[in-house]
Amino acid sequence: MLREEEFSNNGSTYLGATADTGIPKVLQRLSAAANIRFDGDAPWDIQVKSHRLYRHILTKGSLGFGEAYMNGIWDADKLDETITRILRADVDGQLNGWMKLRLLADILRQNVLNLQSPRRAFQIGERHYDIGNDIFSAMLDRSMNYSCGYWEYADSLDQAQHDKMDMICRKLDLQPGEKLLEIGCGWGGLARHAAKYYKAEVTGITVSKEQLHAARRRCAGLSVDIRYMDYRELDGNFDKLVSVGMFEHVGPKNYTTYFDTATELMKDGGLFLLHTIGIHATSKTVDPWINKYIFPNGKLPSAKEIASAIDNRLVIEDWHNFGHDYDRTLMAWWDNFQRAWSALKGRYDQRFYRMWKYYLLSCAGFFRSRQGHLWQIVLSKRQRTGIYRSIR
Repeated sequence: MLREEEFSNNGSTYLGATADTGIPKVLQRLSAAANIRFDGDAPWDIQVKSHRLYRHILTKGSLGFGEAYMNGIWDADKLDETITRILRADVDGQLNGWMKLRLLADILRQNVLNLQSPRRAFQIGERHYDIGNDIFSAMLDRSMNYSCGYWEYADSLDQAQHDKMDMICRKLDLQPGEKLLEIGCGWGGLARHAAKYYKAEVTGITVSKEQLHAARRRCAGLSVDIRYMDYRELDGNFDKLVSVGMFEHVGPKNYTTYFDTATELMKDGGLFLLHTIGIHATSKTVDPWINKYIFPNGKLPSAKEIASAIDNRLVIEDWHNFGHDYDRTLMAWWDNFQRAWSALKGRYDQRFYRMWKYYLLSCAGFFRSRQGHLWQIVLSKRQRTGIYRSIR
């Protein structure tokens, strides 16, 4: 990591910065590789409001870059495209070369501690999902699905989320009267859909108190039981299992426990659908900005990690990647949030607005760059008989 004394007093000429621009040469090289310019004319170019930006990047990497955006130190007309270009060029990975000590600390934290232990399991609910239902109800579709929609036949966010929920039920071959367990039920959209349209008896669990109360209201009068609990506390026997957007909070140290739990809960002839974000390559680190401000203690799995965790436990019946649809989903969420901001800004400040904008648009860039993917994986036990037919 660079030392404080490597910077000049004015913070603008350091580490070989050119005299005419004050931009460090390493950042000029990395930005050029991504076809991004500082103070350029393209909508994805970075507009520098203060030369403190360079210090933020060179001392704190992607964390400093995101924090500088939150603090109004830089801007871009098309932030989603800025991030897309940065990730396609692997600028974040190259910058890690300047961040060895900090990166080592992150690796040790992620791989020595169990950041998703039962004691920590409820922190994500408290720090993210409970921030305010007003934010999520304004941003999401009418069923409040906080996961990737399926846009193959949809022309609106509501339709994309309806089609996603229906595809899940069809992939599970969900039948009337079957017992469905939803691990991470959110605000109850899928539980309601499965109970109302497929006549299933649904048990849903969440680690968010706000989600708990909202899901119970949403599913009132249906055969749905919503519980506030960690997945490791579950017992019972279910025909079908589903988990949507929750596996990202499980963590590598708990993958085998997670799949062992699912295996024990599922009947021999059952099916388990896992809907999760995935990364293109196994990584020992997480994005520090996302970890600090959005999803504490989260960790995105790679295909290798999932396959290793289910090895000799479950059979892969189907693996469906539609990560490109997450880009479109996130842009729809951003449009909704932007339209609702005039009604929300009395309760949230401008820094929160920029944080949330950076979150949604940088995640859109993550999927557009194809570093990120969205997988629906259908799993079964070896004891299951019959042929599984893939559904799209």
